[in-house]
Amino acid sequence: MWLSDRRAFLILLAGLPACTFTPAYAPGGPAAGLQGAIRVDGPDTKNGFDLVERLEERLGRPEGARFRLAHSITTEAIGVGITPENAITRYNLVGRVDWTLFDAEGQRLTGGRVENFTSYSATGSTVAGLAAEEDAAFRLMRILADQIVTRLLATSGQWAGDPSTGSGGA
Repeated sequence: MWLSDRRAFLILLAGLPACTFTPAYAPGGPAAGLQGAIRVDGPDTKNGFDLVERLEERLGRPEGARFRLAHSITTEAIGVGITPENAITRYNLVGRVDWTLFDAEGQRLTGGRVENFTSYSATGSTVAGLAAEEDAAFRLMRILADQIVTRLLATSGQWAGDPSTGSGGA
């Protein structure tokens, strides 16, 4: 009984149309021409440097930049672990990046806001607390940059155009 059900399932499965999924970076994929095509605005803070570094790591260093990515970073440390003596022992570092992608003519193609957080411990010495805070900020910028890249890849079919013709938008 089970064998016949399995055969019927496999026959049904074989009759389904093939998946139309195309990897983003595949030849002919929506993001195929993005490597090295996006120039990220220069950093003006340590957080900005870490964000830009990760974006360039993921998108490639711009060679013939067809697009410009502007960004604005906001972070806030929120005390979440409090002792009975009102000493904060743990912080959540909340970060937001408002970003906008422009074409070569300065027209806005897409944009948005990404948000996330990391945590760090404030127990121990002052030096250890500062090192933990710096590490949390570094991790947060990488997370936010990865979120931006994910959104760029997911929407690139709508705004990237054909790199061979030089068209930069929808």
